[in-house]
Amino acid sequence: MEETRPLLVERRFDNADGTGHINGSSEPAANEHSSSSSTTTTTALLLLATFVAISGSIGSGCASGYSSAAESGIREDLGLTSAQYSVFASIFNVGAMVGATVSGKIADLIGRRGAIWFSDIFSIMGWLAILFAKGIWWLDLGRLALGFGAGILTYGASIYVAEITPKKIRGGFTAANMLMVCGGISLMFFIGNILTWRNLAIFGLVPCLVQSVGLFFIPESPRWLAKIGREKELEDTIQHLRGKKADIYLEVAEIRDYTKTFDQLSKTSILNLFERTYAHPLTIGVGLVLLVQFGGNNGILSYASSIFEAAGCSVSVGTTAMAIIQIPFTALNVFIVDKSGRRSLLMGFYYSSELCAILVSCGILVYFASCAAGMNATPFVLMSEVSRPAFAPRLILEDQSHRPLVGVPIRAINSIFCCID
Repeated sequence: MEETRPLLVERRFDNADGTGHINGSSEPAANEHSSSSSTTTTTALLLLATFVAISGSIGSGCASGYSSAAESGIREDLGLTSAQYSVFASIFNVGAMVGATVSGKIADLIGRRGAIWFSDIFSIMGWLAILFAKGIWWLDLGRLALGFGAGILTYGASIYVAEITPKKIRGGFTAANMLMVCGGISLMFFIGNILTWRNLAIFGLVPCLVQSVGLFFIPESPRWLAKIGREKELEDTIQHLRGKKADIYLEVAEIRDYTKTFDQLSKTSILNLFERTYAHPLTIGVGLVLLVQFGGNNGILSYASSIFEAAGCSVSVGTTAMAIIQIPFTALNVFIVDKSGRRSLLMGFYYSSELCAILVSCGILVYFASCAAGMNATPFVLMSEVSRPAFAPRLILEDQSHRPLVGVPIRAINSIFCCID
């Protein structure tokens, strides 16, 4: 008896060459054009779901930039030492590491939307603890809760947006999440110059509240619905996200195929990651994340105020300039990530950032080398040569034997300039 296959799979693989042609003809299937066009459909629900998912990232950005914007106010009001404030600023990353560690498990257990909700709970508690803090302990607990919530949200929001968007526009929509983070950081730098640190906490709290309410109006991730076997909801969700007239058969079939493959792979242990087969992708994935974390960007964001103050620069001007420059370049990434490719974009701008760091170091070395070779010694030689004819008649000294001592005043002038320097 000949085995029959479901219609969805048959529509996808009805021809050996995978062209989707009917009975070997050169004409495509009737619904091929509509299914292809549906991959770039942007509906109102898709935009709303993406906005709600990434709106909480504004709060995460506010939390990242908060320690720099609020440093002077907190240390003055609560009398914190430099070491105590350093703990307050850095404990955010500790919470983020813990949150990121459990984020995947949470997203699989309660769904992507549930994971975002869970992160909002900790973020709201964290901002409230900072808002009403009277001492260092409440500040640290609030900061730790903010980091934990941000660690979960970073994964939950990104994976949710990636799973609800079509392939051809997925990169830009996912990159918009980082645009919101930079927007939050810039917001802290902008308003941090005019508002107190408690009012800044209120601003950071608002995006978390907006997201927690907006989650009631967006659907769950289709891939998570397929993972837990809710087939009917899967098709309805895809249809709503792509539009009533969109052909969703191929996409639904792809999600089901992916889910089956993923379920088979998920039966393996975490120790399988250390097998030689996964060495290359694991090195790339972990290596890129480590480069980001150890690149110095987070340290600059956390202590921007102190850095500008130590450099003798205006704190308000420096932080405002940082806020202005982040947003347009992050927005640039949103528009070109799907056109230029991930690898070329990553390599191009990473090398440019490293080149700037190298140029700074080289600039300092070249400056000192140039001074040593030219400015340190040559002016004194030139001064002695130029000033000797002009001042020698007036500065000639005679000892008791009436012999002129012309070299004495020249050495004295050199010594005076060295002392002034």
